[in-house]
Amino acid sequence: MRLTLPRWTGTLAVKTAVFITVMCCALAALLGALVHVSVTNQTVGQARDQALSRLTDAARAYQAGDTLMPGAGIDPPGLPPALRELAADGERGTMVAQHRGRPTMWAAGPADDGRALAVAVDYSQQARTIDGLDRAIVWSAVPAIGTTLLLGSLAVTRVTRRLHATARVARRISAGDLDARVHDDRSRDTRGRDEVAAVAAALDSMAASLQGKLLSEQRFTADVAHELRTPLTGLHAAAELLPPGRPTELVRDRVAALRTLTEDLLEISRLDTGRERLELGTEELGALARRVVRATGGGTEVRVVRDARVETDRRRLERVLGNLVANAHRHGRRPVTLSVNGPVITVRDRGDGYPGYLVAHGPQRFRTEGGAKGHGLGLTIALGQTEVLGARLEFGNPPDGGAEARLTLPQRPPAQGARPDGSM
Repeated sequence: MRLTLPRWTGTLAVKTAVFITVMCCALAALLGALVHVSVTNQTVGQARDQALSRLTDAARAYQAGDTLMPGAGIDPPGLPPALRELAADGERGTMVAQHRGRPTMWAAGPADDGRALAVAVDYSQQARTIDGLDRAIVWSAVPAIGTTLLLGSLAVTRVTRRLHATARVARRISAGDLDARVHDDRSRDTRGRDEVAAVAAALDSMAASLQGKLLSEQRFTADVAHELRTPLTGLHAAAELLPPGRPTELVRDRVAALRTLTEDLLEISRLDTGRERLELGTEELGALARRVVRATGGGTEVRVVRDARVETDRRRLERVLGNLVANAHRHGRRPVTLSVNGPVITVRDRGDGYPGYLVAHGPQRFRTEGGAKGHGLGLTIALGQTEVLGARLEFGNPPDGGAEARLTLPQRPPAQGARPDGSM
């Protein structure tokens, strides 16, 4: 079975755990080496002093003609060649070597006729002491490293969990949920606030400020559009009373454009509030597409590759398709086709294609290019209504030319009162 890590784990936790492990191992190796070298030097020094002391006693006995003590002799078997050569040169020295299967501390010095007087001291106890010390260092380092790694991972996990919570809130805010907040408990304590709490507090403050500014802009837009409706209604009624003629047509055309712009602004302000409610019903997409084409004045070819019945809000879906078809006729070139292939509806024209910024970032209000007429609100409203429907609207430029808008309806509509990103 594959090990599945919790969501709050990530590269920071893994890197920190690896760093703690490497540092603990390095520290344990350094301390172990220092202790090993220190104890070994002390043990070897004591054994060397003992061997040299016995060598001195053996030299006195040899010069006096007395019998040598046990473990001493002239050119004894097992004497390391390096010590034999050192003694032949008239110098004294010591060396640890294996003798009869046991570690032995040798001490050798010059004798007569180029021979070596040597003393062997058993080094088994000292060797066992050093081996035992090495094993103790290793076995004590393993639990120490494990405990340090566990405590360090727990500490890092708390930090990474808070960082992931902050990142989730930031993603919710970027998706349009301006009510999302981190609410980190440590951010309220200014004295004990750490860096994560400071980031969380800054994010909450930014979200609150952004929400306030957007709400002010939404209220301003809605108020302006609402206040314009009354004088525009009067202008429209007055324009209808003007005598026929070219000036009258121009006035009526401009009044109609202002009324359309005002209604679009009101619709955008309602969409921005995120409180639009769906009126669901079962619709056949082929028949709905034909109704939209008839309402927009025709000139659009309808292709039903595979019809489908979906549960959706008919008015909003007709608004989306109507805006897409109208945009294709206004900014593109004929032929304009509206294709239905199951829950996917495509509107395509043979014009110069969508601008690069629109394909990359989506439609933007009051932005058009190439001297095109309009206010850039039609596609913005289409995208907003699409989000209310829980659908997906994509803009692209096919390789063979033209512009293509692809609307993919969901298998089931979003719950009432839910935001487009799925939050309440």
